[in-house]
Amino acid sequence: MDTKAVERIAKALSDKNRLLILQKIAKQRCLGCTEMHEIVSLAQPTLSHHVKVLVDAGLVDSHKDGRNLNLYLNKETVQELIDFLSQLNQD
Repeated sequence: MDTKAVERIAKALSDKNRLLILQKIAKQRCLGCTEMHEIVSLAQPTLSHHVKVLVDAGLVDSHKDGRNLNLYLNKETVQELIDFLSQLNQD
């Protein structure tokens, strides 16, 4: 994982609403934007913005199913971030 990717992820994780959204997606494994809107008390445009930041950072994948947008945790990116951070702790 390069430093640019880590910077994007750090920026995405720096907002409490995005952290909450990411936690909800990880817990449910798949969550639609409509369901997310019911769980998180944010206006729809604000929620869309936060989801876009998470998708752009590579933390969340999305799949359009008709008019619904389903959100998934990108486990590969999360693991790459864990590996990158683990390397910082090596002697």
